[in-house]
Amino acid sequence: MILQNYTKEFRYNLKLASPIILGMLGHTFVSFVDNAMVGQLGTAELAAVSLGNSFLFIAMSLGIGFSTAITTLVAEADAAGNKQKVKSALKHGLILCTIIGIVVFVGVLLAKPLMYEMKQPEEVVVLAMPYLNLVAASLIPLIMFQAFKQFADGLSQTKYAMWATLLANVVNVIINYFLIFGIWIFPKWGIIGAAIGTLASRIIMLLFIWLLLRYKQKFRAYVTNFDFKSIQKSVLKKIIALGFPSSLQMLFEVAIFTAAIWLSGILGKNAQAANQIALNLSAMTFMVAMGLSVAATIRVGNQKGLQQFSELRRIALSLLFLVLIIDVFFAGMFMLFNDWFPTLYVNEHNIINMVDNEEVIITAAKLLLVAAFFQISDGIQVVGLGILRGLQDVKIPTLITFIAYWIVGFPTSYYLGLHTEYKSTGIWIGLLAGLTTSAILLYIRFNYLSKKLINKQLTHGAS
Repeated sequence: MILQNYTKEFRYNLKLASPIILGMLGHTFVSFVDNAMVGQLGTAELAAVSLGNSFLFIAMSLGIGFSTAITTLVAEADAAGNKQKVKSALKHGLILCTIIGIVVFVGVLLAKPLMYEMKQPEEVVVLAMPYLNLVAASLIPLIMFQAFKQFADGLSQTKYAMWATLLANVVNVIINYFLIFGIWIFPKWGIIGAAIGTLASRIIMLLFIWLLLRYKQKFRAYVTNFDFKSIQKSVLKKIIALGFPSSLQMLFEVAIFTAAIWLSGILGKNAQAANQIALNLSAMTFMVAMGLSVAATIRVGNQKGLQQFSELRRIALSLLFLVLIIDVFFAGMFMLFNDWFPTLYVNEHNIINMVDNEEVIITAAKLLLVAAFFQISDGIQVVGLGILRGLQDVKIPTLITFIAYWIVGFPTSYYLGLHTEYKSTGIWIGLLAGLTTSAILLYIRFNYLSKKLINKQLTHGAS
């Protein structure tokens, strides 16, 4: 019966999280399609997409991290029945997301010359430069889209972002097919074609979700007639106070995976291509945990607004239990199919690139064995962050993620990857160490805070 207290929440948790998961898988599937199609061109092209996206991931983490504050504020205001606060959170969040999108786009362009200083394979850098120009521009519509997505998520209306993302995927696949390979009357632009597909799909994704929300009666009042002349500094400060630590949390995690891409590049283009395969596959399973993390923020935020702290703890534990079960399944899948998954990205029968492709497949298969183990840690830590974000506890978790990834994880990756025979596998063992440290410390933080809130409420009730 005690176990049933948590398992009875699984159905609702999955119902709430499923559209978020599908939407986030859509974002990752854009990368999967790019990688799978570009991988047919050669390992250098696949490594170039990996290197270009490594800059993009860092910039994207800042924007998406800020936008998560919108969900927290909307969920709390919605639970309290305050529609004006809901609209205010969206308006001010949209302003900040637009500014951040432009700033990170410019930042990526200014950071491009760093590629020449990072000891990356020269042919990979040459290919990555023009690719990065276009995908960097896609950051602006992507981060603006996040503002609308997080708003809808905060109202527990998670399906609209899913539809927008699925449409974006269809657009991306079609454009990739024609422009990467030069099908029919279209030019063969290789990885530039992939970049055009990503940019176009993200613009369409933004327009679609805005139109969808605008013409839905229950959202129209929230997404129309914005008075941008009336800006409340207090609301901006609230979003920044919640969003900045969240963006740092995401940055610290994304940056260590980006560092893994760069460290792999030092080992060579094949190691970098193998790293990209393992990273892309891990990202797709991670999106399930990420969806549950957003669900955790919504549900915990609602319970916080209602001041029901015992219920808050029960729901939070149910989400941690659920992600544990799901990620054990994913871990088993990675262990069973570690040799087969890499063949989806590179053509093992390509005679011209046979030696390179075989090395990539063997290396990626080893990395997926390590990835199998960190599925569990990764799931628990991201749901833990979602729970704490719902509690509006962001500063201590930010410190925890920094310690886990940059005091524990990165030094381990650097030493094992570049100074031992483990090489690529050693880099991923460092990732595992960082994620596991984060998962343990975040759970301890949640356990402490939730019990403190319950005890405080019981004490006040007794008095």
